[in-house]
Amino acid sequence: MQLATVLTPMSDENMQLAAQCGVSGVVARYPGPALEDLFAVQRRLASFGLKLPVIEGYLPLENIKTGSDDGRELAALKNLVRHMGEAGVPILCYNFMAGTDWVRTRLDAPERGGAKVTRFDLREAERMVLLSHDAAGAAAFPSAEHLTQDALWSNLERLLQELLPVAERAGVTLAMHPDDPPLPSLLGKPRIMHSVENFERLMKLAPSPHNAICFCQGTFAAMGVDIPATIRRLGPHICYIHFRDVRGTAESFAETFHDNGPTNMAAAMRAYRDIGFEGPIRPDHVPQLVGEDDGEPGYTMLGRLFAFGYLRGLMHATEL
Repeated sequence: MQLATVLTPMSDENMQLAAQCGVSGVVARYPGPALEDLFAVQRRLASFGLKLPVIEGYLPLENIKTGSDDGRELAALKNLVRHMGEAGVPILCYNFMAGTDWVRTRLDAPERGGAKVTRFDLREAERMVLLSHDAAGAAAFPSAEHLTQDALWSNLERLLQELLPVAERAGVTLAMHPDDPPLPSLLGKPRIMHSVENFERLMKLAPSPHNAICFCQGTFAAMGVDIPATIRRLGPHICYIHFRDVRGTAESFAETFHDNGPTNMAAAMRAYRDIGFEGPIRPDHVPQLVGEDDGEPGYTMLGRLFAFGYLRGLMHATEL
């Protein structure tokens, strides 16, 4: 099992702190269209003794999700996967949330000791959209009627038909991240990666060891499932883990510290051991601690340092 992380920002100081805490790999955003862009990230990480196990985020994918790509996004993704193969970067993490990414309605919900966490409330999200709609007018909010769950499945199948063979040749695994929040629709836009059953459907849609799952533990927790049982259920297909927890339901939840949420994190770690997971596992969203008010909510460094220690402790305690 490889302790990994995102770093926001990816500064020299943060890379050194991560290395000092026992992190072995840093997850990077889309590096750009050139192979040299990818090599440059690797060289910088290597100078701190760190590897690049995953590319995740800011991918050229939005028009593919909606079925409106003119071929340029698909070509860019194929190009990225080939470059990842040449550079030895094994995992590309993506999602199929059309029109949005992960959504929160509050970025400063109170947690232990006055720490701040993100939270989501569906009613509040709908209220905010209605207010924006009234202020901006209907023309500013184009209809999503053409997009259905069936259309999303068709668009995803076309993507896998085109991209998966490239990934197999390059030795790269495509890891699907669940919808966050895991709802069948959000603000009028349909979603499909919001249940365990739909992840099983995805695996059957394109049976290949290179078609896999990013097990975002907090998002699966918001689905209301038993986390250790679900890890074992999806086990052969999990290649990458976002380790976090939430308190609540898909319609209304708040992030927690890694050690005080409702999920039995030790049992989850034992389940990862039981399925033989050896890939990258990273703490996901973290509380914002004192002195970090100017940082990006969910991605500040002090909370991440706490998470590194907690995760390493669980990893060591479950080794035998």
